[in-house]
Amino acid sequence: MLEPAYQVDVVVVGAGVAGLSAAHRLTSAGVTTAVLEAAPCVGGRMSTEKIDGFRLDRIGQLLFTSYPQLGRSPRLDALVLRPFAPGVLLHSDGRHHRAGAPAGGGSARSALHAVRALASAPRSPAAPGGRAGRALRAVPPLRPRAGAAPAAALPDEAAGPGFAVPGSAGRSAAPADRAQPFGIGTPLRLRAALARIAATPVERLMARPELPAGQALADRGLPARTVDGFLRPLLSALLCDPDLTTSSRCADLALRAFATGRLCLPEGGAEVLPELLASTLPPGTVRTGVRVTSVSTNAVTTAEHGEIRCHAVLVATGARTAAELLPGLHVPDFHPVTVVHHTTDEPPLTGGHLLLDAERGGPVAHTAVISRVDPSRAPAGRALVSSTVLGEPPADVDTAVRRHLARLYGTATGRWETLAVHHTAEAVPAMRPPHDARRPVRLLAGLYVCGDHRDTSTLQGALHSAHRAAAAILADLGAGRPMHSADPRATQAPRAAAA
Repeated sequence: MLEPAYQVDVVVVGAGVAGLSAAHRLTSAGVTTAVLEAAPCVGGRMSTEKIDGFRLDRIGQLLFTSYPQLGRSPRLDALVLRPFAPGVLLHSDGRHHRAGAPAGGGSARSALHAVRALASAPRSPAAPGGRAGRALRAVPPLRPRAGAAPAAALPDEAAGPGFAVPGSAGRSAAPADRAQPFGIGTPLRLRAALARIAATPVERLMARPELPAGQALADRGLPARTVDGFLRPLLSALLCDPDLTTSSRCADLALRAFATGRLCLPEGGAEVLPELLASTLPPGTVRTGVRVTSVSTNAVTTAEHGEIRCHAVLVATGARTAAELLPGLHVPDFHPVTVVHHTTDEPPLTGGHLLLDAERGGPVAHTAVISRVDPSRAPAGRALVSSTVLGEPPADVDTAVRRHLARLYGTATGRWETLAVHHTAEAVPAMRPPHDARRPVRLLAGLYVCGDHRDTSTLQGALHSAHRAAAAILADLGAGRPMHSADPRATQAPRAAAA
């Protein structure tokens, strides 16, 4: 129990990934920190429900191995990432089309090599040894590369993947006759476009004219089949924005992450990441079930323990809660997300791919046999199929999703068992233009805020905003100098920021 007069250097309000990551950076610098969380557990929106041996994510966030902050965040070296099969599958005209899978490890350089190889190679996609006849390679789980050096010349998002990619360990279960090439001549053009965006520095992407992503795609001169059949469904899934109203700059960052890395999931569920961060903080740092009712530059007031004195306060909650504690803070619109989890003993033969609906013929934006990507999420002998509905779901969402999945997978779904339907109204903060991807995290000396609503609406954005906030706190407090007076009940005004 926290005593009302207990003093720490920094109180972090909220134990999501942003607050926990910031707490790690502060404690590593010798700053005593208390993380207060109103919920009974850590993680915020990165939560996982456990039902009969299944591990079901509430939002089903898609991660990338190319997120720099995953490799740089303290204590995430034990995180195991399970990659999807390279590229994605798109459902169109009753068939599955494979697209967006550059050769090699997925870097900009390997994508460029793939373009050159395709340009000089004979085109025989239907031949047994051609692109359509080869099954996609499956790779083992990815772990953060120990000692990965950050790229210093470019902004944070421009750094390359911070994860080692082991060699191939087998073959995908997707049959070759179901994975068709994405249109004659399109792979070369599409891979060239992905290679260009992968090789473009982030500062140039962020300097482009800002439009809604849907309008920007229409203005870039790509073939309509490539835009409507691949880029629109892919960006809708990555941004959780079916209408593509997101800033074109943020959409470019998402495409860059796709072109330079691999789609992946944390092994064991989304909750593993925040739980790993919380478990490696000093004992007693994280206090759950503590609701903060007000904040100031040198204290927080809680419903359970009264006032807690401190030298600085970091609000690391969701956007709406942050605005309640910090009146006047911007509250964005949100994209609602519904995830429907089914199980079956006869999984669809799509392997570990993310399957997108290029025709928008139903409520499902994307779906996958998650147990093929991460076997730890389902008991032996059972398959876990997770499907995401973007926007407001239909009235009978399970029936509508089952009907749509039957067309997408080409199999009967009437006997599939529904495990859970998770609807989150404020799942992802909207990033409509004009969008400031670097909203201030320092409100004044002693009062700070972080979260994906201060950066980009991704895990990378949440972690990067935490890094910015922790750096601002350390600069203001003067990291490395004693911060406590002899009397632990004495208070001290926050020091002014360094010039």
